[in-house]
Amino acid sequence: MRYGQIRQYDVANGPGIRTSIFVTGCRHHCPDCFNLDYQDFQAGDPWTDQETRTLLSYLQDDLVQGLTILGGEPFEHCQALSRLLEEIKQEVDKEIWIYSGFLYEDLVQDPQARTLLSLCHVLVDGPFIREKKDLSLRFRGSSNQRIIDLKKSLGSSEIFLWEEE
Repeated sequence: MRYGQIRQYDVANGPGIRTSIFVTGCRHHCPDCFNLDYQDFQAGDPWTDQETRTLLSYLQDDLVQGLTILGGEPFEHCQALSRLLEEIKQEVDKEIWIYSGFLYEDLVQDPQARTLLSLCHVLVDGPFIREKKDLSLRFRGSSNQRIIDLKKSLGSSEIFLWEEE
């Protein structure tokens, strides 16, 4: 897995102060993508144990409410991210958000994607659609995208949207 950046403090991609990982590689190629450079699978740097240690140190900060994974397309890296999240969960207990251009209904059909989903709390799903762009939306770029409560949805035949507490 490659990544473009790790943000120690991010307030745009989920509630509160978060640490964010931007993975690289995406086949969606959404028009007007805000992370065009991260569509390239060769962009950024390889993820190593050093990045894991750095990420863990950021997440151990009491100011940081959680972790957000976006990119690129995180679900292009299911196995690597699942291993990373399992390691993180052994050290810290923080809420994990993940973004995807794929729809939840498709992700849950794939065993590797479902494993990754099960390690997260919230999924922001769906491709960015230029015609549905809405700058007033929190934590998403277009009105077709949903913020899904994974802990409720994965155990049900329904999709439960995240409700801010």
